This record gives sequence, C-alpha cells and structure tokens, in this order.
Amino acid sequence: MRMGLAFDVYDDAAFVAETVKKEENPDVKLNVTELIKKYGFPVETHTVYTDDNYVLTLHRIPFGRKHHPSHADSLSNNDNNVTSSGTQEAGEKKPIALLHHGLCSSSVDWIMNTADKALPYMLADAGYDVWMANARGNRYSKRNIAMTPKKSAFWDFSWHEIGKYDIPASIDYILATTGLKELNYVGHSMGTTAFFVAMSLRPEYNAKVRKMIALAPAVHLEGMKSPLRYMARFGVIEKFIYDLLGNGEILPDYVLKYMHQFAPSACTESDTFTTEICDNIMYAIGGYNPGQMNETQMPVILAHAPSTCSTKSAIHFLQSVHSGKFRQYDYGMIGNIQKYGQMNPPIYKLSKVTAPVSIFWSENDVLCDPKGVKRLKNELPNCETSIKINDTQFTHIDYLYAKDADKLVYKKVMDLLEQQGTESKEIKKIDQKD
Repeated sequence: MRMGLAFDVYDDAAFVAETVKKEENPDVKLNVTELIKKYGFPVETHTVYTDDNYVLTLHRIPFGRKHHPSHADSLSNNDNNVTSSGTQEAGEKKPIALLHHGLCSSSVDWIMNTADKALPYMLADAGYDVWMANARGNRYSKRNIAMTPKKSAFWDFSWHEIGKYDIPASIDYILATTGLKELNYVGHSMGTTAFFVAMSLRPEYNAKVRKMIALAPAVHLEGMKSPLRYMARFGVIEKFIYDLLGNGEILPDYVLKYMHQFAPSACTESDTFTTEICDNIMYAIGGYNPGQMNETQMPVILAHAPSTCSTKSAIHFLQSVHSGKFRQYDYGMIGNIQKYGQMNPPIYKLSKVTAPVSIFWSENDVLCDPKGVKRLKNELPNCETSIKINDTQFTHIDYLYAKDADKLVYKKVMDLLEQQGTESKEIKKIDQKD
C-alpha cells in the first residue's frame, strides 16, 4: 500500500454554487476545508492510495477550538499553510475517530449542521483526532492512477470494493500517521455496510477497531419502506439500469454542477413553494420528519449534497433489498460461476466481525427498518448496544441534518466512545430497546 500526504486543500469549487441572485447563506460557496476553517477548526487534507490504484482523500480535524498553542499555525487563513501534527506526542494518546459517509455522500455531509451540533466538531472539541473518509468515486476521491473517471472501468465497483480496499487502506494510513494501534469508527448507512464487508473479508482489521458505531446500518434491507424499494425488482437487470444512468456513474459532474448552483437559490426559506419542493425531494429519498428539518440550512446542504457515486453501488443495495441477503454482487448465474465458482454470490460472514459494535436505529427510517436492524444485531458476535432514537419520526437523513441530532444521537455516541476508551473501567450497559 502506498501512502502520501497532501497539504493543499482539495478544491471542489466547481461543485459548489457560483452565483446566486437571491440573498444567500455564504456557506453555499465554501468547500469542506473552507467550512471547517470558517468555524474555527484546523483542517488537513491527506491522500491515501489503495491496493487497486484508487486515490482517496481523508479530511482531518486534529484538534478542537481549544487547541494547543504549538498548533496555532493550523488555523492560518491561507490553505497552503495547513500543517500536519503527524505522529502523536508520547503520552498524549489522543483517541482517533474515523467517520465514514453513506451512498452518494462525502466528508462534507458530516459538517452540514451548525458548529455546536455537527459530530466532527463535537468530537474535536472533546479531544478526539477526527478523520473523515471519502469513498472512491465521490467528489474528493475521484482519481485512479491507471485510468480516469471518463472510463467506465473506473466505475466498476460497489461498496464491496470500498470495504475490501478503501477502509483497510484508510485505517492503515491513519494508524501509521498517528502512531497508534487502534481507532474508533463511526459509519452512517453505506459507511456501516462497507465496514462490515471490510471486517468480514479482512478479519485481522477487527483488532485495529476499538469501537464501531453504526448509525442506520444498511445491511438487511428487505423491509425498506422508501419508494426506492420499487426499483429493487430491477436490481438484477444490470444492463437496463446502466443504460438508464450512464457509464456507471450516478449524478455525473455536469449534472451536479447545475444542481448545486440552482438548489441554493431555489430552496431559500423566503420562497415557500420551492422550499416545499426541495423538502419533498429530500424526504422522498431519506424519509419525512419536518420537525427536524432546518430549512435555513437547506440551501447549504443542497449546495454540497449529493456527491457522485457508482451505479454499481446502488444496484448492489437494490440486490440486497430483492434477495434479503447480505452478500457479494450478483452477476447472474453464469457471471457468478465465472466470478465466484458458484451460482449464487458468497454471503458476507458477519460472524467474523468481532470488533465491538453499537447500533443506532429509528422506527421511521424508511431505508433501514427495525426488523432488519434487529436481525443484524443478532448476527453480530460482539454487538454491545442497540439504541433506539428517542423520536418516533426520526429517519435516515436525520442522523446528519436533524436540528436535534446532537441531543438525540451525537452525545450518546460520544458517551459510548468515552466509555470504550477508558480501559480501567467496565463499559457501562446502556438500555437496549428493540
């Protein structure tokens, strides 16, 4: 595995709104590193190379706003002056938190809430060394040393490869950079899917994970209530969906460019009609919970989300809905025999996921229903907790964007991480509600 460190901020200005005629939130024009700096946090951009030649970007917030004086340069207004804290000082033992996003998302989705409510900022202020992953194919990890994204072969991957290659490469890089032996992992949706793939296929990495937090784990999806479930019947008709969506890329750059330019102005709070349209688009995909939607933040969210991703990843999820099984990609009977030497795709062995896992779930999650979550809990050999969100309307996207995500989710996440990080004390039992 090759490793590299880039100190220049990755510029995604082409993806962010350029001109908006109406009065707007200035955050719609800022990229992820500019947003982090704006709210008083240091930021670093790191580059990781996978074994199959993809080039990934990790965004790091090495400490919080109450930073150590020796690190003052990291708060420079000049992005080119971002410095690395590198290997942690002896005796410091600063815990690591690696955050991984969901499908068609990126690191920026973790910071779409306000500075006192976004999980990365809360973790950094609490003393964590925060790293945010970017899966292959999204706007920050859209590189491969052997081919360009214009080639359909570039997009020939699903969350299987993200788990097999991206997550192990990122974990190795972070631990090598910091000098520590283990880290905490927080995943949302596909970020949990890829984690379970990684730990089942490469079980030696379980020892490198101190604690895994699964927010809305997307594993057993046969009970999905989202309108997307109707596409599951086409999950095995690969050519049809590829022809419909392009060369293997969902939401290519030219589409996102106009989406991110138009959405911030169209989704302003002053225009009730267009605001409702924007809300309904979000709700159709991620669920309906108007009480937790911050309409003031909506233009900022839609200026940065969604991101590019592979068609194959979406098809792989639809296959899971259709089959009711957590297994590798289905190429059809003949393709499976050629690929796997058997008619059906191999099942991921969750029994090999021995890292401590804590699950967060909600009744109104239209993508990851409670029955599927309970099934996952029962199959994991080391599931410590299964926590139901105390909001009957809380749904899939609320884990990132809800106004009260800090109170309903993040503070409990941090409490779990704190307990896990205290070796001299037993982990406190948290009420499990199924």
